[in-house]
Amino acid sequence: MSQFYEIKPEQIEKNPFTMIGKEWMLIGAEKEGKTNAMTASWGGVGVLWNKNVVFGFVRPQRYTKEFLEASERFSLTFFDESYKKDLQYFGSVSGRDEDKIAKTGLTVDHAEGAPYFSEGNLVVLCKKLYAGTIDPDAILIPEIDKTMYPDQDYHTVYIGEIVKVLMKVED
Repeated sequence: MSQFYEIKPEQIEKNPFTMIGKEWMLIGAEKEGKTNAMTASWGGVGVLWNKNVVFGFVRPQRYTKEFLEASERFSLTFFDESYKKDLQYFGSVSGRDEDKIAKTGLTVDHAEGAPYFSEGNLVVLCKKLYAGTIDPDAILIPEIDKTMYPDQDYHTVYIGEIVKVLMKVED
């Protein structure tokens, strides 16, 4: 099993635009003892309500949304480039249809009440603070609504307080 050590959120050195937008992440949560996760490339980090937070976006039809709604905790797991194919798979197949975790061979571990993946190189464990659906009337650029939401399946925004950050021990 992989070894991790705890760092402070401020010690994350990698660029969040690269980590989230280009390398992607798995958002993981648990419901009734079962873990599910999905690949995400939209989100961010920052400070809100005097807390270090992450935020991510999940469409209503995603199976992982049920898990996020059922849980107070969730994780973001980041991986090195060798896992890109697994992340593509997690982003294109639903956990409703098959056991994505078993098929990829990833290992689920737990900390701070949230599941995460041992193969990751950085894990952000979060306590859910807010969940709300994007309001189409508040989108100020009509072209965004038209191109991003042609089916009007507006994302739920999840904001989580960062409760722990785990960095993989380098070999």
